This record gives sequence, C-alpha cells and structure tokens, in this order.
Amino acid sequence: MTKSMVPVLCLFLSLHTAHAQTGGAWKGRTCAVALTYDDAIDIDLDIAAPALDSLGLKGTFYLIGSSPAVAKRIPEWRRIAAKGHELGNHTSFHPCDGRPAGRGFVRPDNDLSRYTLSRMTAETKFTNTLLHAIDGRTERTFAFPCGDKMIGDTPYYDAVKNDFIAARGVTGGLQTAKQVDLADIRCYSINGQNADYMIGLVKKAQQTGTLLVFLFHGVGGGHNLNVARGEHSKLIRYLKENEKTIWNATMVDIARFVKDGSKH
Repeated sequence: MTKSMVPVLCLFLSLHTAHAQTGGAWKGRTCAVALTYDDAIDIDLDIAAPALDSLGLKGTFYLIGSSPAVAKRIPEWRRIAAKGHELGNHTSFHPCDGRPAGRGFVRPDNDLSRYTLSRMTAETKFTNTLLHAIDGRTERTFAFPCGDKMIGDTPYYDAVKNDFIAARGVTGGLQTAKQVDLADIRCYSINGQNADYMIGLVKKAQQTGTLLVFLFHGVGGGHNLNVARGEHSKLIRYLKENEKTIWNATMVDIARFVKDGSKH
C-alpha cells in the first residue's frame, strides 16, 4: 500500500463505521421522516396537503370518522389519497380519558374511561370501513387519540391490531428500524415550536440513522395545537433539499419497511 492510499482507506473505514453505527439504511437514505397530521380538519386539505404536494412530499393524515371535514369533503380526501398521501385511522369520535388533570375538553360521551372494549372495537373498525370507502386501501395505520391506550386494565389496541400494520403513539423519541415498536411508534408533537427546533430533530435523525415522526394538528391555524405556516414550510423545504439522504414516507410505508426488515 502506498502512502497516498492511506488517507483514502481511512476515509472509507470512517464512513463504513459511521454507517454501521446508524443501524442501517432507510431505503438507501440515512434516516426516515414521517409527517403526520391529526384530527381531520379543513387545514389538512387547504394548507398542509397542498404544501406537501408542491414539493413532492408525502404525509399521513389521521382522520376522525365523525369529523365535519370528512363528511363534507370526501372527494378531496379521495384526491389526496390518490396523490400518495395516507389516510390513517384516528377512531370515530376521538375518545380520550377524561380523568387526568387538564382534560376538560373531553366530553362525557367521548370519555374513554366510560367506554367498553366492544364499543371501542366497533368504532375503530367502522372508521376503517369508512376510510376504505374513500381510498380503496386495506393496509392502514392507527393513531391513539391523546396517546391513551387503556380501557380499564385492558390495552384496547390488542382487539384491533390485526386490522392495522402499525400504530402511532405520542411519546417522543428517535429509533432505529430494529428499535421501532409497531404497536406504539414514537413521535414528536409540535405545538408552537419553530423551524430551527424541527430541523434540529431532522439533523439528529440524519446523524443517528433513525426514524423521526412529526405529529401536527393545525398548520397556520385551525386547531388549538398549532405550528406556524411559515415554520412548517421551512421544515418541509429542508426535507426536500436533503431528499438524497432523507426518506420522506407515509407511516404505512415506513411500517411495511420495518416489518419486512424484521423477517431477515
């Protein structure tokens, strides 16, 4: 080996080691980033989806079956699904446990602590039927309303898990493909944080070779949990500018990738 070859060999070994430490590639990219939008609100169709479409990015929209924005705008939901966005299941009525402090927004009719397992199962399956009628798809992911998972002492997702490829929770964290729990995928909830914060999370995912899932509600308004439209735009532009190293995908595509990898 000549002296001139030593630096090249060192660089190769360094890159190989860095790649090995990331836990593997995501469809040939360094990391994966999913953009998810909860609650089926008009902003999804008026602002979020068009912003993603303008850059060729994909998002997952978790729909509440009873949302007025679903009932009144089914053709538009069908169109965004046809463009490659995912319509995920966020239940029929978004039941949350009303007992903890700060849950004054939970109405008695939608209080998860008053639900039976059979009611939750029926409502969740009904929403899958509705979504199938909109987009024609059979493979789907679920998102836990408020991150609540229990009816009494029973995890309610166990009763419907065969109807989904994966479920998204609300606990923050970055994970390699091998670390991902498909029954409770981690995410970062965004409410008022700026683009520097969000892009910082993406850069950390790039450095560690991990999955990063964003959870949005309002984009530029439309919900009491909100991200400014301009900050959202800066984030998605960063994703587009770095698409050679960032795999932007829907939750169902990421779940399929993780599941297929677990077979090897």
